[in-house]
Amino acid sequence: MTTSLITTDPAGAPRGAFDGKPGARHTRSALLRRYQGQAARREVRRDVLTVGAWSLVATSVALFLADHGAAYFATLGGAVTALGIIAGLVATAAMVLMLVLSARVPVIDATIGQDRAAALHSKLGRGMVFGLITHGILLVYGYAISGKLNPVAMFTQLWTSSSDFVWACVAFLMFAVVGISSMVALRRKYPYEVWFGIHLTTYAAILASIPHQFSMSGMLAEGTLGRPFWAAMWLVTGGLMLAYRVILPIMSSLTHRFAVSRVVPVGPDAVSIEVTGRKIRELEARGGQWLTWRFLTPELAGQPHPFSLSAAPTDSTLRLTVRNLGEGTARLMSVQPGTKVAIEGPYGMFTDAARTTDKVVLIGGGIGIAPIRALLESTEFAPGDAAVILRASTPDELYLLDEIVALCEAKGATLTLLVGPRAGDSWVPTSDAGASLTDFVPWAREADVYVCGPTPWMEAVLADAREGGIPEGQLHDEKFAW
Repeated sequence: MTTSLITTDPAGAPRGAFDGKPGARHTRSALLRRYQGQAARREVRRDVLTVGAWSLVATSVALFLADHGAAYFATLGGAVTALGIIAGLVATAAMVLMLVLSARVPVIDATIGQDRAAALHSKLGRGMVFGLITHGILLVYGYAISGKLNPVAMFTQLWTSSSDFVWACVAFLMFAVVGISSMVALRRKYPYEVWFGIHLTTYAAILASIPHQFSMSGMLAEGTLGRPFWAAMWLVTGGLMLAYRVILPIMSSLTHRFAVSRVVPVGPDAVSIEVTGRKIRELEARGGQWLTWRFLTPELAGQPHPFSLSAAPTDSTLRLTVRNLGEGTARLMSVQPGTKVAIEGPYGMFTDAARTTDKVVLIGGGIGIAPIRALLESTEFAPGDAAVILRASTPDELYLLDEIVALCEAKGATLTLLVGPRAGDSWVPTSDAGASLTDFVPWAREADVYVCGPTPWMEAVLADAREGGIPEGQLHDEKFAW
């Protein structure tokens, strides 16, 4: 079933097409300049961050070569050892970048968003493991060639002569465990809490790997250029992790004193949870962002939940909308008013901070409708320059529909409802089999397109948008899969 609603002005005239009024033209022009300007600034930040990341890798290698590293290449054993050292430096730089990406630093979040930071974190992790393997193998072989020993004897000598080498080997095994557990095919076999516990071993592995970098490595010995550089890198990285993952979330929860004020059913399997607190404007949260929520009851305190806002924040209120999708979310259906709440965030680029143009298309499926509703409320557009598409298998899954209809009428957006079973691998229902995004929104190529919903469905929408010629920079989505 497909339903299209076109909002109208009091005189009954359609509010879809630009009517030529000077005020509307001025609004479009101002919005276009604003969103193009913020997109340009975001690209500059992205370039600066990219250059900074590559500079970290290049500087680590350059400092090694400057500290007589080039002399290693005078002999075969020295050359193999030097290559092993370089592999270790690159892997260590990747380790630092991984941690910075997971620290939820505001400038990184505001530039690429947390889901893309997490994706880069995972890619760097795989590269880091391969780099560490290369590092270990080449060093043992290089030392063996220089010492005229076989590699096994060289490894045994290192093992028995240095406890830091033992800890380095333990660290490598822990990194391997984390890498294997992070593979999608394996991590789906156990709950999030188990995966998260395993993932915490990353920090233990990093701590175990650091001592040998300073005690066994001539490149980080007293008086070398590399020693203060890497000491500073680890101090800065640790400081960022401590500040943004521990101290600020605790301070935020203590400052704002969040508590559940209302729990309102919004369907047979979903509720909206309203959370009140102090000085909420200071959070600078925006419609479409997500936070990690901990509801402080004995059953729920150990379960962090990443949920998007389903309404624009007010001076005293945040709201999230939750669907019963399993044991963890089922407990949230009956959370009681007065329950204290701890938060981390807000995070993410699923906001108008990602806008590049004056037109916008908002597409939500299932409980992914919730952040679409918040974004619709908070983003700006001229009447007729926004289209909202809601997708659901049944009418009961059109969550927050009454609120979205009211917002579309008030702001001048068109609303299309697509209800029914999916047509194969398409994102549309069987009643619209063969239809594409540009069939529903002919001007979609001129707009920013935001998509939120189940991951396979989002991928189908985005594939359709790309096939329709919508530029990649105008496509916005955030995935919460761990």
